[in-house]
Amino acid sequence: MTGPLSGLTVIEVSAFIAAPYATLTLAQMGAEVIRIDPIGGGLDFHRWPVTENGDSLYWTGLNKGKKSVTLNVREPRGREIATALMTRAGAGKGMVVTNLPARGWLDFEALKARRADLIMVNIVGRRDGGVALDYTINARTGFPMVTGPADKARPVNHVMPVWDIVTGLSAANALLVAERHRRDHGVGQYIRLALADSALSVLSHLGYVAEVQINDDDRPATGNHVYGTFGCDFATADDRRVMITAFTARHWRALVAATGTEAEMAELARAQEVDLDDEAARYTFREAIESALAPWFAARDLADIAAALDAAGACWGPYQSFRQLVEEDPDLTTANPMFTEITQPGVGTHLAAGAFTEFAAFDRLPATAAPRLGADTDAVLAQHLGLDATTLADLRADGVIAGADDN
Repeated sequence: MTGPLSGLTVIEVSAFIAAPYATLTLAQMGAEVIRIDPIGGGLDFHRWPVTENGDSLYWTGLNKGKKSVTLNVREPRGREIATALMTRAGAGKGMVVTNLPARGWLDFEALKARRADLIMVNIVGRRDGGVALDYTINARTGFPMVTGPADKARPVNHVMPVWDIVTGLSAANALLVAERHRRDHGVGQYIRLALADSALSVLSHLGYVAEVQINDDDRPATGNHVYGTFGCDFATADDRRVMITAFTARHWRALVAATGTEAEMAELARAQEVDLDDEAARYTFREAIESALAPWFAARDLADIAAALDAAGACWGPYQSFRQLVEEDPDLTTANPMFTEITQPGVGTHLAAGAFTEFAAFDRLPATAAPRLGADTDAVLAQHLGLDATTLADLRADGVIAGADDN
């Protein structure tokens, strides 16, 4: 099977999340992604979680469907090989994604001298060149101040590196925009994305910046209540918890019907002289609504709650651990066509997600395993640079390149 990006070759020089996530997205759409790592692996090659044998599930997860080349770029011949891969002639080639500093062997102008229409996407921490990671940027955004219990004594971080993901998806989009521009105008370009700016843009787009400047409001922490509407978590009789949201009047009516609380909600609306079909009113009186709904949830097991809420068309979801998701939620795993069971070398057999976007004109490519580190070195250098077996053997003997068995 070939994907919609078949014919594109992207060279990745990266570590950690944002850049590998960008190229993973491209690979799962059919692009050939060649990842260059130092011999023995880069900074993220042993990143947790790892297996009992020390193989990184993080690394294999982010590098599914790519090709792995390992080079010693401290050695001139290694740098020349990397340069040749990045600047190879031909349509759909000459594209680089990196989150390393764009200098030395990754200097854009130097690479451009070898291929004038080169495209480079460079992910940096801060726009001013300062060092930053998702976790430090998130601390600056204000979100940890409103995450967690309303009465917490300290900021609460979320564990999902959302700004890395946002930046990675934006980087993939930026590369495709630049590739289209090159096709139309014959011009390459250097594209710079700051991880911090991806977070700041979201703050702007979702109204957090204007909320301070226009409303003079510094949003408070509200626990698991959803700001500006009704959303709340409830305990069940079997010691589970569920999250309920009622953003729309239809969802609100479905929730009330499923829980049989029409009379209580009508009385609350009369007493407060409000229309609870209005989400602002539901937010204002969220604690009273929570108190009215809590006994219904507390008296029922999760299975009964699920049946009632689903029958009514309410919007809800169970809180569950990663284990519960994998072992008890087939709608998100084995029954989902996005997932394929793969056998990952050095790791074992497990479910893996392919592309999450469905196109009417293209079949979804199934997930494929990540390569062993350096597994594609010989094949890539032979195919893309025309190096013969004798040359490859000499480079390996001199420590310039390495294959899977050498790392």
